[in-house]
Amino acid sequence: MLAVTITALWLGGVWLDIFFALVTFAAFAEFVRLILRITDSPLKRVISIVLGVVYIGFAAISLIQADSYYVIAALGAVVFTDTFAYFFGRTIGGPKIAPRISPSKTWAGLFGGMVGAALWLGLWVSTFHYTSGYTEWADFLEATSQDSMGAAVIGAILAIAAQSGDFLESWLKRKAGMKDSSNLIPGHGGVFDRVDGIIPVACIVGLLSGVA
Repeated sequence: MLAVTITALWLGGVWLDIFFALVTFAAFAEFVRLILRITDSPLKRVISIVLGVVYIGFAAISLIQADSYYVIAALGAVVFTDTFAYFFGRTIGGPKIAPRISPSKTWAGLFGGMVGAALWLGLWVSTFHYTSGYTEWADFLEATSQDSMGAAVIGAILAIAAQSGDFLESWLKRKAGMKDSSNLIPGHGGVFDRVDGIIPVACIVGLLSGVA
């Protein structure tokens, strides 16, 4: 998925829009499948699906309308969150956040994810400033210090959002009695399994960047 995403970002333009549209459609279809297994109530199904349209649709619109700077910032934040959360969780362990919903998630992992996303976003903002034409280190440090610190704080918030997206999908799968949202990706479950953390992050980035 990461290789395909990088390729789509490199191609850009209509190819990137098509990629986002396909991922959105697949994730939403898997979301609907979970809802249909969770409840037989027509009213609950309709309400849940409408909420899913808003939730997943807003994330898709945010990514499609955002320029590559914000898209890479969002995707990088999720990748760093997952990577740091995994290593902190495996190394430190400790109390679980919500063992009935997601037995593998620990508070140490959440903290690690926040550290990872903060580092990524701080570095990304600094790199952006560097490529904006600064030639003197004094000018560079003055311009980036405040923005990088703010970016690090936002990164930590995005990490919490990404973990919340994971928990939401885990809760839906447990309610539906399913291990994965689908078998579309052999050995990795469905598309919704892969983008559950990206969706809330994309929503926040869309709000912060003013693109949606």
